[in-house]
Amino acid sequence: MPNFRNKNVLVIGGSSGLGEATAHAFADAGASVTIASRSADKLKAAAERIGQGVSSVVLDTTDDAAVEAYFAKADAFDHVVVSAAQTPGGLVRELPLADAYQAMNSKFWGAYRVARVAKINERGTLTLISGFLSVRPGQWVLQGAINAALESLGRGLALEMAAQKVRVNTVSPGMIATPLWDGMNAGERQAMYDKAAATLPARAVGRPEDIANAVVFLASTPYATGSTVLVDGGGAIA
Repeated sequence: MPNFRNKNVLVIGGSSGLGEATAHAFADAGASVTIASRSADKLKAAAERIGQGVSSVVLDTTDDAAVEAYFAKADAFDHVVVSAAQTPGGLVRELPLADAYQAMNSKFWGAYRVARVAKINERGTLTLISGFLSVRPGQWVLQGAINAALESLGRGLALEMAAQKVRVNTVSPGMIATPLWDGMNAGERQAMYDKAAATLPARAVGRPEDIANAVVFLASTPYATGSTVLVDGGGAIA
């Protein structure tokens, strides 16, 4: 396992799902981890689950002033991960524009705001979480477009931030069993998982830990920048 002892890591969206698993992986590797999200209650619960002295901060990445104020007073981080997003979906001709704007503001502009002002140490990393819908949108057109924009942002930032000796990468998950799906009926959710496991080339549904492993790999690999790493069970090629 890579060693992140004496490294400071910020995971935005670290109160549940992919972000929490990523925070846990960095903590297990010896890092000092800060998790951020909009919910103080969720942060407290996640910090208790992760343990190992993780700290937390309430942060809404859709709020320009809040993002700028937080990073203005925060110390520099060695690694920053942006996993937070709320992206209501639907057919383009049916989804209300307000919901479409909210989705873009949360996932794309949230990451953009962080990238503008986050202080990252030399040889550090910024990692964005997109999603395989960028290449296989199906009926999730808006989410596909947002994820593709994030991946393009990551490649551009890798060039822009090279002068600061900061690497930028993107991890693109496929179907992952996370609390995102908890609003579904339990039977329908399991049927969805079973169908995915039967049809994906990997013959499995992803776990949050699978994404965390990819983030840690990119953070610990000095030669990786401008990359988009698909961890989707083969969904993009199925």
